[in-house]
Amino acid sequence: MKKNLNAFELTIAGMFVAMMCIGANITSIVPFMVVGGVPITLQTFFAILAGAILGSRLGAISMLVYAFIGLAGAPVFARFGGGIGHIISPTFGFIVSFIFTAYITGKIIERNRSVPFYLTAALVGMTVNYLFGTNWMYFAYKLWAAAPDGFTYQMAWLWMIPPLPKDIVLAICAGLMAYQLEGRVLSRSQIRKLQRTN
Repeated sequence: MKKNLNAFELTIAGMFVAMMCIGANITSIVPFMVVGGVPITLQTFFAILAGAILGSRLGAISMLVYAFIGLAGAPVFARFGGGIGHIISPTFGFIVSFIFTAYITGKIIERNRSVPFYLTAALVGMTVNYLFGTNWMYFAYKLWAAAPDGFTYQMAWLWMIPPLPKDIVLAICAGLMAYQLEGRVLSRSQIRKLQRTN
């Protein structure tokens, strides 16, 4: 099994790292994408797309690199955050979840490259993002962060309702976009040739 990444894989993974950096701070470019004080980021969308296009292995690696770049201090997280201190942030679980989101999305699609599998993979990936991130946030507030008064598990999930419709729509768009790219470009691309040899 191939272990090392070649120059092409590093380049294409780097492109998704860059898209994650932009997606995390899209509200700085389009300020109207803030609803009720909640920034509408595109991180989940790009994490799903990374898994769907790059595959489970390379997609997860690109999300891992994104997380490490942010922890190293680059302002690539939401609201231009960055630094090792984000590990104790209640929302850091969402950043970790992007790795699993990309991996699981890619794994499902690698089994079958039909429309239902692309859509299922995208929605499962989004669900992983929400489950991991929200539970991390809850336990972070309970164990080490200063929780708001009256904070409960139900409250943690209520906070996730505003971005949920957006993420469902974007997950479906990511699945359909990846499927269209598969039929027109990816099936004959260097990405798929490399995946078949791994």
